[in-house]
Amino acid sequence: MNTSTLIQKVWNFCHTLRDDGVGYGDYLEQLTYLLFLKMADEYAQEPYNRDTRIPAEHDWASLRSKVGEPLEAQYLATLHALGKQTGMLGAIFFKAQNKIQDPAKLSRLVQMIDEQSWVGMDADTKGDLYEGLLQKNAEDTKSGAGQYFTPRPLIRAMVECLRPEPGKSIADPACGTGGFFLGAYQWLTRPGASLNKAQKAFLRNQAFVGNEIVANTRRMCLMNLFLHNIGELDGEPAVERSDALIAEPRHKVDYVLANPPFGKKSSMTITNEEGEEDRDALTYERQDFWETTSNKQLNFLQHIVSMLKADGKAAVVLPDNVLFEGGAGAKIRRKLLETCDVHTILRLPTGIFYAQGVKANVVFFDNAPRDGRIHTKGVWFYDLRTNRHFTLKTRPLRFDDLQNFISCYNPANRHERQETERFRYYPYDELIARDKASLDVFWLKDDSLDNLDDLPPPDVLQQEIIEHLEAALASFRDVAAALPKT
Repeated sequence: MNTSTLIQKVWNFCHTLRDDGVGYGDYLEQLTYLLFLKMADEYAQEPYNRDTRIPAEHDWASLRSKVGEPLEAQYLATLHALGKQTGMLGAIFFKAQNKIQDPAKLSRLVQMIDEQSWVGMDADTKGDLYEGLLQKNAEDTKSGAGQYFTPRPLIRAMVECLRPEPGKSIADPACGTGGFFLGAYQWLTRPGASLNKAQKAFLRNQAFVGNEIVANTRRMCLMNLFLHNIGELDGEPAVERSDALIAEPRHKVDYVLANPPFGKKSSMTITNEEGEEDRDALTYERQDFWETTSNKQLNFLQHIVSMLKADGKAAVVLPDNVLFEGGAGAKIRRKLLETCDVHTILRLPTGIFYAQGVKANVVFFDNAPRDGRIHTKGVWFYDLRTNRHFTLKTRPLRFDDLQNFISCYNPANRHERQETERFRYYPYDELIARDKASLDVFWLKDDSLDNLDDLPPPDVLQQEIIEHLEAALASFRDVAAALPKT
């Protein structure tokens, strides 16, 4: 079966299951379980002969040999048993459930996976298939999966600016489905890149360190990495199922690439004695943090600084409030500018994230020695927002849209840059003198304010209005959450 035929077959079966109410997310879960078992079975055969640690009574053969209700019973028992295992095995099957209620369709899915040899398949093919399903799942607004999915063109641009080097560690404290890890992996294995044996082994088994608090998302991340030949079948998972903000990082890393979760306030759900749920603001008391705050993005920013080695580098997607918020926000910005070299901020357009109403930026900074000196000399801003209009469906962000930014960034030598219409330099003294040390900087004129002929198309304008309203609603919710309860 050729690649295109296989991908089409997997897609078609997904549509069949959707008729039964099985969404992309549930389909992805079941595909993850079954693909893992099938690949483990293939690795146990010649020429690999690997110990997969999967008990014989719960291996692929035990599923393949059954149909109907016996298959359903065996599948449930397998999910339950493997979820108790350690390492990658237990991580993939943690709290696994069967979401396919029709035994006949479960049997068809098992048969479809069994017909194909997956281990010998090109990693790009397997990876593209799974990434495609992840994107479809993100587009399904009902699933809420979009918050874990960063646009791949943006990831590629961030990686190409950062240019991670072989043999160095790369972390994402809120890694979602693993997009930044894959972006870095593709950069390090790009045509022309030459890795020696030790560097290849490090890249596969040690380069990536992540956290993902949502079990299902972590499962998909691990499978996404595994299908791209990152990680070992019988090894420890590269992604911990934990809240990265709870404690100081155990290890320092060379690079952080991240898009922390949207939503301003950190919170936790508490069930009271009457069984009613309430959400309380969650404040992290960390000795290594500059300021104590319940603002989730400000906490992630502080955590990312604490993760970096003395010469570490970071590229982080952060919402506008991190650039202008007063109080703890202003204090954290001042400390960031003093202790790190914050050298570039990319002002992102609206309409590129699946979580609507988001106004975000990519902040690039390098860590620096704690020697009492101010390390930010000035910040270069690139405005990709003013007079630029994108939507997820009719005008999605493409890598070509970011090429000019990459050229201006000048990854080969970022100390040699030139100002352009959209790329401007602001010295440290000018920024620190702004109200609250605000980094919410704009200089381009919005043409649509003066000329009605320059208005974007109606569908784009409609989407922008929706996003502005949703951003306002999100701000109102944050204010309401912060008010004392009566």
